Amino acid sequence: MKARMHRFILHNDEIHEASEKLLTAGQVGLLSGWGVFTTIKVIGGVLFAFERHWARMSRDAALMRVPLPPDPSRVENNLLRLVEKNGAELSTMRVNVVRNKGGIFEGPHITRPSDVLAFTADITDWGPSVKLDFVRQARHAASAFAGTKVLAWGTNLTILEDARCRGFDEVILLNERDEVAECTSANIFAARGGEVWTPPLASGCLPGITRELLLHEVKAPGVRVSEKTLTPADLESADEVFISSTTRDLLPVAMIGGSPVANKGGARDALQRAFSGYVDGYVASHRRQSVV
Repeated sequence: MKARMHRFILHNDEIHEASEKLLTAGQVGLLSGWGVFTTIKVIGGVLFAFERHWARMSRDAALMRVPLPPDPSRVENNLLRLVEKNGAELSTMRVNVVRNKGGIFEGPHITRPSDVLAFTADITDWGPSVKLDFVRQARHAASAFAGTKVLAWGTNLTILEDARCRGFDEVILLNERDEVAECTSANIFAARGGEVWTPPLASGCLPGITRELLLHEVKAPGVRVSEKTLTPADLESADEVFISSTTRDLLPVAMIGGSPVANKGGARDALQRAFSGYVDGYVASHRRQSVV
């Protein structure tokens, strides 16, 4: 599933053709993956949950010593200009901040501490469900950098490519204790009746924005979402398993390894309806604010 970026990109405060040569090898973050990023869903021209994405990027940037622009409202306005330029009112947006200085091989004449790079792409059609497999020793929960969303994404992409060669859509990453952590680009949930669990951050998982909303904001009658340490056996015996991400919402898991998931009980459906209502309310309120 490839998403091709749209014609225009944002480079710091300016919009350029995506084909323009704007970057240099001497930007240390480009060759070492030293930077942070987030993926935002654009709905009706609104950057859904931008403030939550920026808060997570700020946390990760502080940990990775990546200088962020000091004014998030200016960044948001620039991103909205990009949406308008690309006509991308319903799209996926990737926002990257690349560290430029420091490290070992810093290029000459670099003055900015970091660069903001952003682009939009069409929404990916993930299909009605996914097939997952397990990968052991794929997350180090004890690392100080566990759960950070950094530009160095090659390991995840390699694991995902390997899984797709074997006929799977995604993988369940296990940590050093053989506990469930997450997928390469999604959080994971297991349901039994009205109880829904997702691994705690101590598992080494990334604190996804959809995950955060399901835990703290989105409410569905008869359903309770909480954190719990999960094992592969917990997933295999669950009534329902689903994954969540900014671009997937709540996507059912049809199979784990070679075994089908029961997908009975309706907790995921109830949460998806509640989540869709939350998104609609957010978009409506932020549209009104932008008009004012």
